[in-house]
Amino acid sequence: MTKTRQKKDKKRVIIAILLAAVIVCAIFLLKDNGSGDGSPSAVVKSNDDRIAYLESYGWEVAEEPIEEVTIVIPQNFDDIFQGYNDIQLEQGFDLSKYAGLEAVRYTYSVTNYPTGETNIVADIIVYRNEVIAGDIQSTALDGFMHGLSMPQTEEE
Repeated sequence: MTKTRQKKDKKRVIIAILLAAVIVCAIFLLKDNGSGDGSPSAVVKSNDDRIAYLESYGWEVAEEPIEEVTIVIPQNFDDIFQGYNDIQLEQGFDLSKYAGLEAVRYTYSVTNYPTGETNIVADIIVYRNEVIAGDIQSTALDGFMHGLSMPQTEEE
């Protein structure tokens, strides 16, 4: 084999290795963006991360959660929990994947609900530092609940 041929083969091997490395890096970057399944999940390791996550939806919340509670996702969903999971499914989450597991629900006071209503809270449910569910709700007796997206107001 000539030296020129050996150099060309070495270049091909190096290019192939670099190309493989780029592909592997791209796969990891895409997989790290959320849960890799199109859901709105995010890694949240701190209170600042959780607040930034809620802010990414346009919500302004208090600096500290008003509640932090360990919950167990039920093995079997009753009608109420299935209704809650339906809200989650509409926004790309699915709590059935976490049935029987412990997670933490963080509740924050929302200060910028578009209608000006007060007593609005944002919940996010976190499992192993990953957001697996979330909602916005009114704590009023005749309140409401919806997904994390900011509702459209009539002026928009």
